[in-house]
Amino acid sequence: MTPRNIKAIDDLEVQDPPPSSDKESQIVKLNRLLGAVMRYLSDDEQEEIDIEYLLENTEGLRDWWSEYRELDRKRVEEEIKKSLTDLSLEELENIREQIRTKE
Repeated sequence: MTPRNIKAIDDLEVQDPPPSSDKESQIVKLNRLLGAVMRYLSDDEQEEIDIEYLLENTEGLRDWWSEYRELDRKRVEEEIKKSLTDLSLEELENIREQIRTKE
């Protein structure tokens, strides 16, 4: 058996591509947001955490939070859809009734 001399080539093919400038800008933005939040949280003069203050005074945080919540909402919707097939007819009818009373 001959030794394999292509390991370096295999490693190159498996490596992730270098981050795009869009990914890099997202990382920079998230680092900035996290830094601002951590500065606020670690401020010894803060007696009470005011989320609304953070959202208002940290540029881009409210937009990021809204986007995050929307993605999480979609994830929850998908999770619920997948679990519906496991529910009994009675359970499904109860859910339908809850939805109707909300409308």
